[in-house]
Amino acid sequence: MTSSNDTSAPLVSIVGAGPGAADLLTVRALRRLGQADVVLYDNLVSAEVMALCAPDATLIYSGKKYGDHVDPRQRQQEINEAMVAYARQGKRVVRLKSGDPFIFGRAAEEIRYLTAQQVPYEVVPGLTAGLAAASLVHIPVTERNHSNAVLLCTAHTANYDFEQLDALANMLRTGTTLVMYMGLSNMPQVVAKLQAAVGPDAVYVSAISHVSGSQQRLVTALLPDIEAALAQAALPMPVVFIIGKYACSLDEAAAHLHSLS
Repeated sequence: MTSSNDTSAPLVSIVGAGPGAADLLTVRALRRLGQADVVLYDNLVSAEVMALCAPDATLIYSGKKYGDHVDPRQRQQEINEAMVAYARQGKRVVRLKSGDPFIFGRAAEEIRYLTAQQVPYEVVPGLTAGLAAASLVHIPVTERNHSNAVLLCTAHTANYDFEQLDALANMLRTGTTLVMYMGLSNMPQVVAKLQAAVGPDAVYVSAISHVSGSQQRLVTALLPDIEAALAQAALPMPVVFIIGKYACSLDEAAAHLHSLS
């Protein structure tokens, strides 16, 4: 693999664009965007980040939108082939993914393809939206004497079998925090199954829309009430969810305590 400091050889850089705000990019990601001849970018990469690409770079949309009905295998194959084709032309290629490439970003599939084609590559980490959201709205996903673990998952939680749901419920009851991606459309099923699993225990759900952007919004409710709260708020996608006994903003908790005093 080519060193991350080598700017001379043809190289594919799989770059994490972070949650959206340009000033949350890593320094290396910013450097790679400025060096790139070709940028293949995903749907959720913000316009603010795209504006940092080199002025003469070729920008190729390679994203997926909810409900677009495009065959994901065909789309992925086209992305893989494009990365290799441009790299073999001697061009510096950035495969730009929202968040972090290795967190629900399909980077592993692309790396296997690049490896099979013997094309040098690197991975530039990015700040994943779920953890960025927690920090930005002041929800500690781990805290001494409260939550000692965090689990990143998707809304496929709704399809877990009983054994898996029981394990998740036990984790929630003991303080583990769930950070859930791609859950807005499946939230009714997720809520129903988690509620059945956790029983009467108080579990908070915080939904954060447009993480780090000017349109960022936060909605928090207890598990049985989150669907009504979401319907009232009409949050736009993308939304990430933080679920747990302590998945409530420190600001809201402080306001609640103040109201009781």
